[in-house]
Amino acid sequence: MMRKSVAFLYNQKVAPYVFVLPFVLTFLIFFIYPVITTVQMSFQDILPGMVNNVGFKNYERLLGDRIFRTAVSNSILYTLWTLLLLIPFPLVFACMLNSRSMIARGFFKTSLFLPVVTSVVVAGTIFRLMFGEVNGSLMNTIRMFFGLGPIKWLRVRETGFAAMVLMACWRWTGVNMLYFLSGLKGVPPEMYESAEIDGANAWQKFRHISVPLVKPTIIYVLTISIYAGLAMFTESYMLWAGNNSPKNIGLTIVGYLYRQGWEQNRMGYASAVGLVLLVVAMAINLVQLRLTGVLGRERD
Repeated sequence: MMRKSVAFLYNQKVAPYVFVLPFVLTFLIFFIYPVITTVQMSFQDILPGMVNNVGFKNYERLLGDRIFRTAVSNSILYTLWTLLLLIPFPLVFACMLNSRSMIARGFFKTSLFLPVVTSVVVAGTIFRLMFGEVNGSLMNTIRMFFGLGPIKWLRVRETGFAAMVLMACWRWTGVNMLYFLSGLKGVPPEMYESAEIDGANAWQKFRHISVPLVKPTIIYVLTISIYAGLAMFTESYMLWAGNNSPKNIGLTIVGYLYRQGWEQNRMGYASAVGLVLLVVAMAINLVQLRLTGVLGRERD
């Protein structure tokens, strides 16, 4: 009996399904089932020991929810800023580290990647102290050095939002840089040598060789950056030491979901917020995949 079972698993027709089974089960249990459950809960009003079907009431409430619109606006703005900073600069750094003339490549690579392994709790606490209100905080000390007075960084929308974006850039530049660096390793060195012989400068090699040949990596980084931007929560939570930033200047969609679901025990309404986040993230990524040619590309 045991031999028959082993022979069945090693059958050439069965073996591929055995290998993909763990992924399929993980996908069904941890993605499909939660999505189906969330869809069901979004049409309910859930209280301890009581569940009432309310139809589209949660979605109707979302349309008129001013705080929800603020959270969506903050998340989209945060995503746009991180895309503008966390794609071109890591790409430039990767090209510099990939250059044979670069000195101390290992040191700079380690220095840029080190923030990635730093706990978000530690990073958030450090940045909260850096942008503190007291005169001795780092940013206020810099202002006072130039003869300017201290300000309350995290209580003003512009400066608070800038602190949040700066922390994101500090933490994730190294990751994106390594993605681009791995893509650049696949570019044949002969192409750069031929370009140098033809008289191409560094900018021309970057524009006409590096960028086109790492386009798949750029699309991948763009896709995961959109998701990460829309799903951001912990950084904001730690920067303001809670989910209640002044005038909701740091509130994100996930933060609003957390507030409604866990802090105010409105799981049905929180489920509707989560589904809207899923639809928005998928729609934006589908649009960018279409614009970059990944979707709709004609096959030979």
